Amino acid sequence: MKERRLGVHTSIAGGVHLSIERAKELGCNTVQIFSHNPRQWLVRKMPSDSILQFKKLRKSYDINPVFIHTSYLINLAASDNGILEKSIEMLIQEMDIADLLNADYVVLHTGSASRDSEEVGRKRAIEALKRVARKKEWRSKLLLENTAGEKGDISSHMKDLAEIIDKTGSPLIGGVVIDTCHAFAAGYDITSEKDMEGLADEIRRYLGIESVKLIHLNDSKKGHGSHVDRHEHIGKGGIGKEGLKKFINHPAFKNIPLILETPKKSEEDDPRNLKIVRSLL
Repeated sequence: MKERRLGVHTSIAGGVHLSIERAKELGCNTVQIFSHNPRQWLVRKMPSDSILQFKKLRKSYDINPVFIHTSYLINLAASDNGILEKSIEMLIQEMDIADLLNADYVVLHTGSASRDSEEVGRKRAIEALKRVARKKEWRSKLLLENTAGEKGDISSHMKDLAEIIDKTGSPLIGGVVIDTCHAFAAGYDITSEKDMEGLADEIRRYLGIESVKLIHLNDSKKGHGSHVDRHEHIGKGGIGKEGLKKFINHPAFKNIPLILETPKKSEEDDPRNLKIVRSLL
């Protein structure tokens, strides 16, 4: 049996190559990073020696796949034209950096429609993605992530993700990311066998299981159907150890890479959460 790919989101502080060292120290064989400060529009140029080291270390430690999470500022459903234009520009930069690093995938929350309807927001996001796709072709592929169903969210259900992918109609998008906390908050009760099977069926019907390239494995601080995106330590939230165990070992999801985005309040948090997940596999 092939070893499951399991990792965490690691910091690029001190140089992007150090994110690989941090992943290795934690015993991870896949990783997710930000390619720059996710709370700023400014994207600084990465030193070429750091990029080279990143690629060498990743190969040497067999850390695959590599996922880059896009900036929190990107909102392709924004009604504000200034935000929308900056979001498109930043997504293009994110894709360029991903190719520089030989990253496999770029993870995107498509955005929030805020004052408009979800349908209007989705239309805007689809047009924005078409514009990005027309810009050029990248080796790295874009993955769209399901969201928690907060007010304005345009991608909290599988059919929403499918609509965005189908109407964008571009090889730019390589699949989706399923976040367990977001799914639970959006109304998918993955603690129940029946509802988990329902989610798997929705994915099969609208997207195809093969389109799921990553699972963000997070417990949920808030309750089922809360529509609140608050991640919790593994086993400490509403989904719980048993729910997460059933989910990651479900036949539909058992070979998909796992990345933890659990809270990091101390140095012990990542090792502890990883240890628990290893015991659940």
